[in-house]
Amino acid sequence: MSPIVAEPNSLPAQLLLDLDRPSCGDLAVSEQREWIVTNGLGGFAAGTVAGTLTRRYHGLLFAARTPPVERTLLCPKIDAEVRYENVTYALATDRWHDGTIAPRGYTLLTAFRLEATIPVWTFACGDAIVERRVWMEHDQNRTYVRHDVIRARTPVQLTLHAFANHRGLHGATHAGNWTMDVRATADGIRIVPFGGAMTIDLRADRGSFAAEHIWYRDFDYPVERARGLDDTEDHLRVGTFEATVAMGESMTIAVGDHELPPLDAEAAQARAIDRERELLATRSRRWNASTARNTNGASEPEWVSRLVLAADQFVVRRPLTDDPEASSVIAGYPWFGDWGRDTSIALPGLTLATGRYDIARRILTTFARFVDGGMLPNFFPDGGQPAEYNTVDAALWYVESVRRYVRASADAATVKELFPVLRGIVSAYTAGTRFGIRVDPADGLLRAGEPGVQLTWMDAKVGDWVVTPRIGKPVEVNALWINALRACAELAPLAGEEPLPFASAATRAEKGFERFWSAEHGWCFDVLDGPNGNEPALRPNQIFAVALPIDVLDEARRRAIVDVCSARLWTPAGLRSLPPGEPGYAGRYEGDEHARDAAYHQGTVWTWLAGPFALAHARVYGNRAASTAILAECASGLTADAFGTLGEIADGDPPFTARGAFAQAWSVATVLDAWSVLTE
Repeated sequence: MSPIVAEPNSLPAQLLLDLDRPSCGDLAVSEQREWIVTNGLGGFAAGTVAGTLTRRYHGLLFAARTPPVERTLLCPKIDAEVRYENVTYALATDRWHDGTIAPRGYTLLTAFRLEATIPVWTFACGDAIVERRVWMEHDQNRTYVRHDVIRARTPVQLTLHAFANHRGLHGATHAGNWTMDVRATADGIRIVPFGGAMTIDLRADRGSFAAEHIWYRDFDYPVERARGLDDTEDHLRVGTFEATVAMGESMTIAVGDHELPPLDAEAAQARAIDRERELLATRSRRWNASTARNTNGASEPEWVSRLVLAADQFVVRRPLTDDPEASSVIAGYPWFGDWGRDTSIALPGLTLATGRYDIARRILTTFARFVDGGMLPNFFPDGGQPAEYNTVDAALWYVESVRRYVRASADAATVKELFPVLRGIVSAYTAGTRFGIRVDPADGLLRAGEPGVQLTWMDAKVGDWVVTPRIGKPVEVNALWINALRACAELAPLAGEEPLPFASAATRAEKGFERFWSAEHGWCFDVLDGPNGNEPALRPNQIFAVALPIDVLDEARRRAIVDVCSARLWTPAGLRSLPPGEPGYAGRYEGDEHARDAAYHQGTVWTWLAGPFALAHARVYGNRAASTAILAECASGLTADAFGTLGEIADGDPPFTARGAFAQAWSVATVLDAWSVLTE
């Protein structure tokens, strides 16, 4: 995988990511590499470089019925065939449940690359070259698939077979006798899957088309089989589009969730490219302003630009009745919705580091509406059910995001608007709220947890089994609590309020925090005063006692934490959740749901912890070059899983294989944020 430079004036000024011909032609490699494009509504298109559908979350159009949730698969795939010099070349690759792989279009694939976020496949059909691109219209549930004839001695006959479906994000269709209403219109093909369903529209910019109704049964999903889930699905072929395309010409087909406008593919692609150029320009303006202040004159590596584009994929609209511009953050693709904790952690990297202060404010004011009993929602279910509030730290991360926003933007008006929310969080946590969350008057520390409930970010649960319950006083929660009190003391004068109550509570909690240090082990207890006493297992959670801008430990102890995390938890993909050798350590995240959840926080590597670790490293060693090298090492994962983004987790054992969601907001955000903090 080597970078190639974009042609002048064609794309944002950055490196492209590519996969070479030998890798493309190796199904074991090209099937493991995934791509994703998004639309700012929670909708997305995703698949493998090989073109196979290997999981239920692959498809060309997952449309958000109620943005950013209720996502529905409308178009799983559009297959292409090229007829050239009396030979037919099938560009698609399909896996079938009987073990067959047919057709085998990946054998024609000579290159794959990302142009900004647009995936591009290059196929060799004899001596003809055909390129395929996929992108989405921002703020629309609409996907474009374009085929360009780059080289051909004579015109080629291009045939596109379009497929449809209509099921929830996490489901799988076994069609039985399901009959959809599929009909040709004057401009394309329209599908009404059933009464009350989302309409599916298909339109091409040239050629002829014909409606069809042919079920293709038993597509095989090996990734779902490995996860212990339903591993087959049926998809309906709904139409065929044909056109004769000469060298230098193209054919584009669009699919959407309502009647499509006349198709102008050139303008649609230009809008996508222009938008990405503006994202990079906004980041560049911030970078130039900060380097002018710091007079360091450094330039940013290309992976930073890649993360800026990846960051945008998680920012989504969450329209409210009285606020159509309300915004949120998708925690990760392909299966997460918007989560309060993830949003608050990711906000600085997704919005402040990228110079998008207006988006940051929208997200903060949106989530302020959902604070209840001092708590932020843990997540909004993808099916549109009410928000769930089982998280102790989301509200504390929210306070930190407000502090970061105010420092970056100097927006005094927003401080006054949001400070009552911050005050309410502190008051509720002090007096007591859900799930035993309450300040212990004995030491000023925050206690949380009840049997059967998972409240911290280590939240895996299988049935009634909470894998890491962490009932008591978790170390990172109390670092965040002290940080929130100090943040409120800092912001109170800007809101015309008295800072002393917050500062006094912080001082008391800081004295109590001394109890976390275990002289016997040389690191912090993970949890104090739990059902079984203090928990001494080495966890990465204590890194926040160093990474956050508070001083709760002396320099020697801060350095000891960074050193032990470096020696036993750090990997090139991030920090392990538990070191090898500790009881319960699981070095591989694989198997069915029970096995995976049992390993989720028992050794699995979390990429999002790389950012805080780099900040902590810089704080104790003062060597920014060494600390940013940590981030660059982690950013090498931009081609490890989904191209152009960072995934959720990796195995704790070498070679640290990428696992979990292939694009994760806080992974991208914390690496980008830490880079910005350390270099601006």
